Amino acid sequence: MRKLFFLLVVMYAVAVLAGCSDSKEAHTGSADTGKELVYATAKDMNDMNPHLYAGSMPAQGMVYESLVENTKDGIKPWLAESWEISKDGKVYTFHLRKDVKFHDGEPFNAEAVKKNIDAVQHNAKKHSWIKLSTKIASCHVKDEYTVELVLSEPYYPTLLELSMTRPYVFISPKNLINGETKDGVNGYKGTGPYILTEHKVDQYAAFEANENYWGGPPKVKKIIAKVLPAGETTFLALQKGEVNFVFTDDRGTDSLDVEAMNTLVNSGKYQMVRSEAMNTKMIVANSGKADHPVHETAVREAIWYSIDRDTISKQIFNGVEAPAHTLFSPNVHYANVDLKKRGFDLDKAKNVLEEAGWRLENGSAVRTKNGSKLVMKLYYDVNSSSQKSQAEFIQNSVKKIGVQLDLVGEESTSIAKRRSTGDYDLLFNQTWGLAYDPQNTISAFTSESSYLHTTKGMAKAGELYKKIDEVMVSANEETRKSLYADILTMVHDEAVFIPITNGSVTVVAPKRLKGISFKQTQYELPFEQMHFE
Repeated sequence: MRKLFFLLVVMYAVAVLAGCSDSKEAHTGSADTGKELVYATAKDMNDMNPHLYAGSMPAQGMVYESLVENTKDGIKPWLAESWEISKDGKVYTFHLRKDVKFHDGEPFNAEAVKKNIDAVQHNAKKHSWIKLSTKIASCHVKDEYTVELVLSEPYYPTLLELSMTRPYVFISPKNLINGETKDGVNGYKGTGPYILTEHKVDQYAAFEANENYWGGPPKVKKIIAKVLPAGETTFLALQKGEVNFVFTDDRGTDSLDVEAMNTLVNSGKYQMVRSEAMNTKMIVANSGKADHPVHETAVREAIWYSIDRDTISKQIFNGVEAPAHTLFSPNVHYANVDLKKRGFDLDKAKNVLEEAGWRLENGSAVRTKNGSKLVMKLYYDVNSSSQKSQAEFIQNSVKKIGVQLDLVGEESTSIAKRRSTGDYDLLFNQTWGLAYDPQNTISAFTSESSYLHTTKGMAKAGELYKKIDEVMVSANEETRKSLYADILTMVHDEAVFIPITNGSVTVVAPKRLKGISFKQTQYELPFEQMHFE
């Protein structure tokens, strides 16, 4: 069983890169000189339209770029060399680089920026999860390389959301169809370090170095995203040396078996590099489900006390993912808040349920209250071995406090639909990551497509939503800190987001590969910075 778990997890979690001698050989996965990288993906690259969401984020990150870049040290210039913000916080004036062209030779200028932002805003409903889409009033060309973005009201995360992988990135105006992107595009020409040169659906996509890239041509000249079947094939490629690079993006549904990584590293040929904590894996509880046990804070809190995070960290993740006790890890901006710690304590969990009126009667193994049994469903991604293992572990633990937890494995798309409709008791999910948090995960507390059902059953939901609206438009740093502390305390006290572990990005690569680094996002790597000694 452990070997099967190992193989399946490797398949679903890794992105594999191997050197090849030419494009045809790259698709067969033969290793070679280190000038070409081939990574395996369980899913096709899909639609690379950067203003929609079906495409592969690692692939889009290679092709398209944003005005600014989110770094560990804050927002830095990227396609915009500099910017000014008006005193009222409603007008952003960007001064663009003058040495940038799209992959098709079209100039990157203020007119191109306006066309792209207008195209995004014409489909604003699709982007409502990003609050910026609801704040942009207009975009104006001031001169050839100066563009002005006007907001309806101040919005402090503006630069953060302009730095994300999508949708506020730029595609050649020639690729727009009648000035729009909402119904598709006729090509995928960005300004990034790599150019998409070939795509065969469900087989592979090829990206070649942009030799005219404004940041200098990448040293790795070709990257192949190869679609491989789930199972033993990819793992055998790793063992045979046909694959020499492993990249796990920790998107919540997949976790790379650390034993596999250690096997590669212990061979003496590989190095392992990990990012800092990027996200929090968690169980999301539907507080809005009235007349159901999950609606009660006491029930949610008892589940929290029943989860042995240390054992999950050590046995399921081999210590690579650290136990999490709060919604966000302390390295997330505004999230280093003093919150009540709920450790693993089955006796405490039992007492919480007893005090709430949930009793074990007549020798029953399941608690009851007013004739109702303490039974709930936990949904997990059927393609994630780690989620299934965690679900079974937690199921066994809560059984000891008189809770019956029924496990249901479904496709991730089905679980996402449940989250938006409220048709769930408990489900696995994760925070959005350093580049997006806390603002985007917290904004999602009010979104019906995300966490509205999770939060709307809270006793002070109205007050929570008011504070969220306030923090997003606050221009005062101390006020923002105070509001975020209040928001995080409210959801923590209500136990609607039950944290499990903190995930990060892991790379296993040849020792001679240098320049491995991480972005503030868990979804992509800066491949253009890599080179072989």
